[in-house]
Amino acid sequence: MAPESRAGTLAQPSDLVDVAHLVTAYYTGEPDPDDLDQQVAFGTSGHRGSSLKTSFNDTHIAATTQAICDYRREQGFDGPLFIGRDTHALSEPAWATALEVLAANEVTVLVDDRDGYTPTPAVSHAIIRANAGRTSGLADGIVVTPSHNPPADGGFKYNPPHGGPADTDATSVIAARANELIKAGLGDVHRIPFARARAAAGGYDFMGAYVDDLPSVVDLALVKEAGVRIGADPLGGASVHYWGEIAERHGLDLTVVNPLVDPTWRFMTLDWDEKIRMDCSSPNAMASLIQRKDDYDIATGNDADADRHGIVTPDGGLMNPNHFLAVAIGYLFGGSRPGWPETARIGKTLVSSSMIDRVAASLGKPMVEVPVGFKWFVPGLIDGSFGFGGEESAGASFLRMDGSTWTTDKDGLILCLLASEILARTGSTPSEHYARLVAEHGDPAYARVDAPANREQKAKLGALSPDDVSATSLAGEEITGKLTEAPGNGAKIGGLKVTTESAWFAARPSGTEDVYKIYAESFKGPEHLAQVQDEAREVVSAALG
Repeated sequence: MAPESRAGTLAQPSDLVDVAHLVTAYYTGEPDPDDLDQQVAFGTSGHRGSSLKTSFNDTHIAATTQAICDYRREQGFDGPLFIGRDTHALSEPAWATALEVLAANEVTVLVDDRDGYTPTPAVSHAIIRANAGRTSGLADGIVVTPSHNPPADGGFKYNPPHGGPADTDATSVIAARANELIKAGLGDVHRIPFARARAAAGGYDFMGAYVDDLPSVVDLALVKEAGVRIGADPLGGASVHYWGEIAERHGLDLTVVNPLVDPTWRFMTLDWDEKIRMDCSSPNAMASLIQRKDDYDIATGNDADADRHGIVTPDGGLMNPNHFLAVAIGYLFGGSRPGWPETARIGKTLVSSSMIDRVAASLGKPMVEVPVGFKWFVPGLIDGSFGFGGEESAGASFLRMDGSTWTTDKDGLILCLLASEILARTGSTPSEHYARLVAEHGDPAYARVDAPANREQKAKLGALSPDDVSATSLAGEEITGKLTEAPGNGAKIGGLKVTTESAWFAARPSGTEDVYKIYAESFKGPEHLAQVQDEAREVVSAALG
């Protein structure tokens, strides 16, 4: 008999990472430049890895930072560079390495003036503010974070002057240069001792600038007036001090549910695979907060760098990210933001729920479907043509009240606060709003599963064309679309999406594992969804040969 899963239960001592061993490995591990798994590789959210696997070490970060210095010099970016870090054990060592290289390259660096942790949206917010109205002396940024990844991981993200995640035109150049520097033994990496580098860095009030500006994007006065009781769980991440500051400065009835920071995350409940993972969209990782749902009108969670949101209501528990995205879009575009341009569009990734399509159609608002990756929303959030951009993985951002740019990276804090604004203005929880959407548009069943695929198969999946799909029906319905490019912008999706009248699936290769991911949804219920998933595997297998 299979052992009972420990998912959703409190982490045990055997689950915890040895922080001293992890940090020692960061400084002593020497990556093999010819091993693909030990090279610098930027995914949709920067370079990630672990010092225990020799994929995130001092060597990687020194080379990557030098590559960023070279890149920004070539691009003429000579303004300040904002740098923040989250609470992962590898984040502070990597932050220190980066400072040593940035200072040696005479980059003007701005660090948190409290010497504290900095959420991703606070860095994006700082870049946007610094560059407002400027055409020269442009600022950019680095966030040292692997987001919701387990405690043994490290991550390193670059945000150019637009404030959002760097696109492949930047990351491919940076990664190639970093690997070249590693292969050459770091001979061209400039570096000075940390004490000198830290002394050379300037200070910036990330928290004050961000928290003071929140009323320009969320109606906190309304939340205060309504007396919404909020429980905010930082999940041991970078938002830990921000939530208390938000409560104090804006007079909110807000309790920081768990103010502890511990790089082992011993207070977390285990995720679906019995790993510690700060995924605020996972019922298992959020089990502790879900148990306290009746203590608050709205309870919220964030991942380690606070670019994702989790919404818990007394009547519905943890909301599926797709459900809250649909509710948020319906609320924001349904009259609560009169200062937004009439032409503002709704942005969604192509693996997000079709409920969003139906909500957009009912509002008469244009919707743009883009590939996976928040970078696709950046231009629209900059020029105001996107009122909202959101991903199925619980990452989103939206415009200020006046229709100007707030952030161009995912902001889990404002999405959490929006849940309270929705309750304050309407008297209904986001879960109740979603129930009304279901009554109007139907009840979609949505899931993501993984299927095995080797490197060659993954490469082939990423290069498929519609002609490679011979099937004409899916789960009893005629196929209406075979997409390898996003309909919203014509960009390659790096995989395949197949649609019918009431269902769809999308298959994409994983960037980190030997699997491909199948996202699927059906408005005909769970049984039909299972049929879609089964046939999706057959369709993809046939296309891969």
